[in-house]
Amino acid sequence: MPRRNRVDPFADLHAVSSRGLFTGNRGCLVDDTGALVRHHSGTLWITCRTEYRDWKHPLEAPRTWTPLFFLDDAVALAAGHRPCGLCRRSDYLAFQSAVTSAAGAGHRVLAPALNRMIAAERHSPGSGLLRAKDRILWTSSIDSIPAGTVVLDPEDGQPILVTRNHVQAFTFDGWATQIKRPAGVNVEVLTPPTSVAALINGFSPHLHWTAAD
Repeated sequence: MPRRNRVDPFADLHAVSSRGLFTGNRGCLVDDTGALVRHHSGTLWITCRTEYRDWKHPLEAPRTWTPLFFLDDAVALAAGHRPCGLCRRSDYLAFQSAVTSAAGAGHRVLAPALNRMIAAERHSPGSGLLRAKDRILWTSSIDSIPAGTVVLDPEDGQPILVTRNHVQAFTFDGWATQIKRPAGVNVEVLTPPTSVAALINGFSPHLHWTAAD
């Protein structure tokens, strides 16, 4: 059952030098002076390639989308984003197909529905620039968690990547030391249920080279 938890390093925005494998779009986050004033705008949260068709996009321009940066797909999914249907077309179609399979739908789950599903799983109602207090987590046995999911370490509450045989702590520069994956324990899951279902049903995330397995 989803619940609130104030421990979520992916719910809020950070100023760090590391950019990772992907950029992301959750709307315009700045005011007309370029100052960061909002956590997101709208329900379209996508993960994009950092290079596409030689397009250039400003980092802090008013009245257009504000780029965010993610270490890899595991972090982006845990933050509540999905692959872009334009610059990551094949990844988007694979994600869409996996969610459709998980839902048992007789027709494809289209982008607007995907956006609504993930949005409902990200945050409880709230407002402001900092939204960690509104982040929705859910509980699962780690035995049922697919590789590519981010959960909270049961011991210290910090985010860890689950791979086939290991878990690794998150840093902005990569996944940390590999530790043998535990068994038989319940964990709080950061990655929304829809995205976990996609991972279970065939979506293959692009992970940072520091990820195990």
